Amino acid sequence: MPSNLGIPVKLLHEASGHVITCELKSGDMYRGKLTNVEDNMNVQFAECTRTDRLGRTFEMQTVFIRGNQIRFFVVPDMLRNAPMFKNQAAKLKGEAIGAGVGGVGKTAALRKMIEAKGRGRR
Repeated sequence: MPSNLGIPVKLLHEASGHVITCELKSGDMYRGKLTNVEDNMNVQFAECTRTDRLGRTFEMQTVFIRGNQIRFFVVPDMLRNAPMFKNQAAKLKGEAIGAGVGGVGKTAALRKMIEAKGRGRR
């Protein structure tokens, strides 16, 4: 999974294989096993139940939903303990593995370089 993805997309990738609920902008709700997630939030469900705005339900084998039609997702509570959140918390503290030069951002990198070189003094 690329590191430049936002937290919601990373969470969806972690939810793959779990039963989640998705509400569309049209008001329709889908609940089923999340089988595939794309980085633009396109999702695919298996063994899905669709509930329309009027409350009618429909059983479906597979459903593909375009990401820009999605209003929100409801994911299982067990994903609170996902490793992704632990990595994110470590990055915020500046203790992440592979955090580069020890800080966050370009300013921290430049400061580290200046300290190492002694500001041009020989």
